[in-house]
Amino acid sequence: MDRYIVQELILPFLFGVGAFSSIGISIGALFDLIRRVTESGLSIYLAMEIFILKLPEFIVFSFPASVLLATMMTYSRFSSDSELIALRGCGVSVRRIIAPAVALSLFVTGITFAFNELITPAANYRAAVTLERALKSERPPFQERNIFYQEFQSAADDSKEKELKRLFYARKFDGENMQGLTIIDFSQQGLEQIVSAESATWDFGQNTWDFKNGTIYVVSPDGSFRNIVKFNDQQLQLPRTPFDLASRTPDDSEMNIVQATQYLELIRQTGNDQRIRRLQIRIQQKYALPFVCVVFGLVGSALGVRPQRTSKATSFGVSVVIIFGYYLLSFITNALGEVQVLSPMMAAWLPTLVGLALGMALVLRASK
Repeated sequence: MDRYIVQELILPFLFGVGAFSSIGISIGALFDLIRRVTESGLSIYLAMEIFILKLPEFIVFSFPASVLLATMMTYSRFSSDSELIALRGCGVSVRRIIAPAVALSLFVTGITFAFNELITPAANYRAAVTLERALKSERPPFQERNIFYQEFQSAADDSKEKELKRLFYARKFDGENMQGLTIIDFSQQGLEQIVSAESATWDFGQNTWDFKNGTIYVVSPDGSFRNIVKFNDQQLQLPRTPFDLASRTPDDSEMNIVQATQYLELIRQTGNDQRIRRLQIRIQQKYALPFVCVVFGLVGSALGVRPQRTSKATSFGVSVVIIFGYYLLSFITNALGEVQVLSPMMAAWLPTLVGLALGMALVLRASK
């Protein structure tokens, strides 16, 4: 029975992957590539290469929808052909009948997670770089001008508030050298230090900054200069974070969970709460998205086993409505997470948890 049900599920699942992937990549990439070929002179060969590189992203998004379509179409056909009546007449429960669909959903969940971690980020990065080079608008691998970095520390009164510890500014950056630097240091209690230098480089061997042709101003609490030191070459123990922030400009879709977590640790030191929270939500969404396959597997199976005579077109239409509703809820919870109404974890997982609860409720109702 399990082998028969799985075999019946595979064909509509593959049909769904093809259909939803085609719709997604046509809207999300193909039309834009055609416009760039006709208007920007992008070669057809490069357009085809970018098209292929973008496929994994849309295939991954099609997996949950394909599970929903496959379960609805398969179990609806079983119901229409009275095969469910025959199975239940032999004493097979509804939960046992939909068990193969749940197993398939878990299998697709694993494939989705593997795609998101191993294939999609690298393919998206390659596609972005290829397109930028072809249009001669390649993003530099570093921020060229106006590098700001704010470092915070706990307040002196031991409250939970944070206060500014150090402000770093560089006017230019060429990938190795910072130029036109100003650093204001509040790390010592009752004392301010201002460092101004023509240039600075990060010494990877010593883990220090090498400043060239600069001046250090030590400012007393009353505002007077306690000491002024000019130097030609000076090593200072300052964090490497400004160098890393200027050198790395990744996009969310071009990072897997490990890379995103490392980048999160980097931007935590900037004190940019909005950017930190957005990345926290994206990381949790990378965990939550594969489990949408299980949600749609339960919902599709529960709806399919109801006594009915539903055509394949109707199943496809209902699937589209359910998918739209799920992603609308995801968009709302994501927005609530960014404005701090929901925690990052809840913002990412709430649609999945709601879907699981709804799917289990439908299965229990169908079992009665």
